[in-house]
Formats: sequence, C-alpha cells, structure tokens
Amino acid sequence: MAQRSVRIVIGLLGAFWLGLASGAGAQSYPDRPIKLVMPFGPGSASDTIARIVADRLGEQLGQRVLVENRAGAGGNIGTQAVAKAEPDGYTLIFAAPGPFVLNPSLGGVPYDPEKDFELISPVATLVNVLVVNPAKVPVANVREFIAHVKKQPGAISYSSVGLGSSQHLAAAYFDIVAGTKMVHVPYRSGSQIALDLVSGDVPVSFQLIPNVVAQLQAGQVKPLAVTTTTRSKALPDVPTMAEAGVANYESYAWFGLAAPKGTPATVLERLSREVRTAVADAAVQKRLIDIGVEPFSSSPAEFKAFVASELAKWSGIIKEAGITSN
Repeated sequence: MAQRSVRIVIGLLGAFWLGLASGAGAQSYPDRPIKLVMPFGPGSASDTIARIVADRLGEQLGQRVLVENRAGAGGNIGTQAVAKAEPDGYTLIFAAPGPFVLNPSLGGVPYDPEKDFELISPVATLVNVLVVNPAKVPVANVREFIAHVKKQPGAISYSSVGLGSSQHLAAAYFDIVAGTKMVHVPYRSGSQIALDLVSGDVPVSFQLIPNVVAQLQAGQVKPLAVTTTTRSKALPDVPTMAEAGVANYESYAWFGLAAPKGTPATVLERLSREVRTAVADAAVQKRLIDIGVEPFSSSPAEFKAFVASELAKWSGIIKEAGITSN
C-alpha cells in the first residue's frame, strides 16, 4: 500500500511539473519571428491588408511577423507550403477565399482547407464593386446595365485576376441571378485590368475596391453597386445590389489567419486573442477602412463555421455556372 501511495504521489508531481512546463511554453511563445505566408504577389490588396495586420500583431507579440510572398497557382502554392509546415505556430498562412474556398470547389488542390489547417480568426472583408467604363457601357444604374447586357448576350466582357477569383465568381454569380450572359477575360495583373477598364478594352469588372479606387476618384470608371448586403464605408453613396434591384445576391472577399493542423491549442488561443485585439485597434481599423476594407474578426469556431458555409455556397454556384479548372 505504501509503495502504491508513493507511485500516486510521483505521478501527481509529474503531471504538476508537466503542466508548469506547458504553461511556461505557452507564455514564452513566440520566442522568435513568425512567418506569415502571403499566397499572392506583393502590392495586391490582400498583401496590403496582411502587412497592416502583421505590423500590429508583431508589436503585440514582441516578435516580428514577417510577410513572405509565395504566389502561384491561384494561391495554392503558398497554401500547400503552410499545410506541410511544422505545426509550431511560427509559420502561418494568410487565408483567402481563392485557395480556401474557390480553388477547392474547382477540384484538384493538393491540400484540404478543412482538414489541413487550424483557423485562427478572420481579419477583414473586401467588397467587390461593379464598375463600368461609362463611354463603352453608357448606363446610369444596375437595371439599365442588365438591360444593356441582355440586348447583346455574349458581347459584353468583364475582367478578373483569374479563374476562380472573387471578381470572376462575383460576375458569374451575377449572370445567374440577373439572367445575363457576359464573357470572362482573365488577367495576370490587376494594374492591367485598371488600364483596360479606363481604355474600354474590357469595359466591365466586379473589382475589389482598393484595386480601382484611383480610377473611381478620377471619374474614369463608374460604380453601379457594391456586392454586399450593406453599403461600403469606402463608397457610402454607392447602392448595394439589393438596393439596385438585384435580390438574393451577395459576394465579397475575406481574409484571415490560419496555422497548420496540429498547432498546439495554447498557441492557437494566444494567436486568436492577439489577432482579434489587433483588428480591434483603432489605428488598424482606420488604415483598413481608408483603403476600402472592412475590419472583421471572430473566434476560431465561428471562423471555421464561416469557411464551411462559404465552401457550401460557392461549390454550388461554381457547378451551376459551369465553371471548370480546364
């Protein structure tokens, strides 16, 4: 009996010290810089958002959060790299709808967005705005735009940054809901999209606001509606699609942070708390709103449910629109 009591005491002491060690590890995280992989190129709207959040997050954590651009394959290359990274909290992914929702819905991605990652928190949503070249598409509102496109089905082209991008799917979804038929013209460069919008070569786009803010301010393109159910703080005078007469339509980009599956719970809890604090910071919010971005954060569970709902929604739209990866 005495020996058994000694074993119990030793076991309890071991558990106690293990708990202390675990707590100490959580408190010491991070003890070196954190890499935040951006699966798109530098200078994009998503890259700008990532750097704003990373700067503030680094200040809070006491370690630099370094944004590393690993573009390619619609975001799949950088996302796959993080899926295979050591799950220690020092390599994170800047999650976006392309690699986490749209590309998987098209099929063939080398990772599973739901099984290979731990979702931390969203940081922002980014509104698409339907813009037209007023000389090439002489309409005053969305109703006139729909009538204009229906008069010449298959003749009006719209631009996007590529197959499965938020711009592409916002337009494809619009075609379904409005009963129109436009032609998709994918680009490699957002800057070239803006140039061709202004020239009228491709006169329509469902662009992210930061990508066309200069052209909007110069009056070179005309905004007809934003693609969310509430107006954008960046374009308060532009109606929503519902206000413009298109019901049951909503499309927007979102961004957040995620870690490889298996990252310790204590690390995830710390990151989630710090990300939400960063997004709530008044200076961060102002910087985001000034470039047309809506700050947005949530718990990991809420983020996970949100991504699952986005997968369900867009896989159905992609199927109905007949979009394939070929």
